[in-house]
Amino acid sequence: MPEHPVIVLTTWPADRDPAPFALAIVDARLAACVNVLGEMQSTYRWAGQVETATERQLVIKTVAERVPALEARLRALHPYEVPEFLVIPTAGGSDGYVAWLREMTGQQD
Repeated sequence: MPEHPVIVLTTWPADRDPAPFALAIVDARLAACVNVLGEMQSTYRWAGQVETATERQLVIKTVAERVPALEARLRALHPYEVPEFLVIPTAGGSDGYVAWLREMTGQQD
């Protein structure tokens, strides 16, 4: 279902402001809402080494049909070589919220 709500997760380096990215994707109707969570410590393997970094989690609310364009925009704007991009399907939501989400991510004339 193309207009089915999904949640997209990505991380952002804590020393860079994610606000311009969030504004760009909401303004382009690629997302209805972006939540920027507080700083967290991430531990991961990269280039054969175990690394740690201070990051922020971004929770992006959108619809399934916008995911390909959102991913392309994220790759263009994200500072990481391989940014996190995880799409989590939802089981639904309240009628009012889902209607708002669809309206905010719809194409406007």
